[in-house]
Order: sequence, then structure tokens, then C-alpha cells
Amino acid sequence: MLKKHIATPSRTKEILNQYTFSFKKSLGQNFLVDVNILENIIKHAGIDKSTGVIEVGPGIGALTEQLAIHADKVVAFEIDQRLLPILQDTLQDYDNVEIIHQDILESDVREVMSAHFDPKQPIHLVANLPYYITTPILMKLLREKLPVSTLTVMIQKEVADRMAAKPNTKSYGSLTVAVQYYTHAEVIMNVPKSVFMPQPNVDSSVLKLTIRDESPVHVEDEAYFFNLVQACFGQRRKTLRNNLIRYFKETHDKETITELLDTVNIDGSRRGESLNIEEFASLANAFYDG
Repeated sequence: MLKKHIATPSRTKEILNQYTFSFKKSLGQNFLVDVNILENIIKHAGIDKSTGVIEVGPGIGALTEQLAIHADKVVAFEIDQRLLPILQDTLQDYDNVEIIHQDILESDVREVMSAHFDPKQPIHLVANLPYYITTPILMKLLREKLPVSTLTVMIQKEVADRMAAKPNTKSYGSLTVAVQYYTHAEVIMNVPKSVFMPQPNVDSSVLKLTIRDESPVHVEDEAYFFNLVQACFGQRRKTLRNNLIRYFKETHDKETITELLDTVNIDGSRRGESLNIEEFASLANAFYDG
């Protein structure tokens, strides 16, 4: 008799009851119970038998199982010790899965990758991320410039929209610019609340981030660039000039700020959300040099 996939409501309930597992709200645990959605995620992520996969927060192994079926090897980071014996049980048929009991935010992911994957192997990250720490996890992984090709993640719809946004939209902000500096961002699909156990309070989306070979813009100093972008969105309703005056109040007077805006042909009466990444780069470089 064929074993039922983990990602079904009945099998998930069975596993939870067997281990008397209770969800920890503080860890943002929502388990997927729809195999079709998982297969769709894997297809869009470009996973095949030549690829290695990193997963974050495997839960009881619903996505991990599907990844193990389709990929060469899966390395999954799980912070919740209570899930380790469950994963050992649910994934016992798959010898190509390694569970790492670590907090991804504190892990040396590059070291783990070099220990578990062939250096020539294409690596993808695929995860149903805990919604309360989606942004810190993704920004850590992007800033570390790990040798991964893509990150395909299930996250809160609102955050996915922000990461894939275009200028002059409500969703566009400093997070958009940061993510798109490192990647090409695309929302693959929206996912209803009903396919999770327990159901979250928010809608979800699958976001695919394809790592760029090189950044779309040259910046003199990355940290300076990101800080300046953040400052330009400091108070969304304020003009660019006013946000910059507030940010540089200790170091630049109003006249200098106006002059620097003029040197890069950016009208200070515009708002942050109207600037594209190229304009932010020339602005940051002007202030860095000025």
C-alpha cells in the first residue's frame, strides 16, 4: 500500500495527534496540506535530480518530502526541537535529507552548504517561511551572497507584493529596492488560507527571487546606499528633500542637499516611491562623495 503524502489534511492530523504536537504561535507554524501547491512550487523553482536544495522551517516535512522526491539532496534548517523526532519518522524513507537543528538567522549557511553539497551543483532555496521573520531571513541570505541560484518562498502576500513591486505603487519601498538590488523578483502564485493548518490570518504568495549575476547598478558603498534608500522612504508623504534634510540634519545643510539633488538631476519635490533603483544609486553615490 502506498504511503499517503504528508501534505494532506488527514495525514497531517494523524501525525500531529500521534505526537500530541501543539503549534507554537511564536514560531509562526502553519503547515501546508495541499500536495498540488507543493508540486507547483517545486516546478517553478526548477528543482530536478541534479539540484541541491536548502529549506528553512520544514515543520513536519510536507514540503521536504516533495523536495526529496524531486531533488538530489535536501538540507533543512529547523529551530523547533520538538519537530526533530517527527521529521526523523516522516522522512525515514528518504536518505537524501539532512535536518540541521539550528536557527537559520544564526547559522553559517555557507559552511553548511560546503559540507553537504557538491561545489559544482546548482543550489536552490525553497521554503514555507515563518511570516514573522520572513524579511530578516531573506535579507541575511541575500547579503551573504551565498552560491544559490534562486530562492522560491511561500510568504505573506503583502510582503511578496512589496518585494516584487514597481516604482510609483503603494507597495514599492526600501525593501523592494534592497531585494531587487540582489535579485529579479516575481510573484509566482497566490495561495489561499484554506490550504494551511492552522489557517493563518493573512493571505500568502509564492515569490521567486532569481539571484542576479551582478547588481543592476554600481554603488560606492552598499550599506550607505541601503541606509539612504530607507531614509528616502522615512515618511512616505514627505518629499525627497524633506526626508533627506531630516536624515542628514547633523552633517548636511539644506543648501548642500539641494545642490546634490541638482547634480544628479533629481527633483527634490518628488517622493521616494517615484525613484527607480538607478536614481537611488546615483543619489547615494552623490551623497557618499559629497
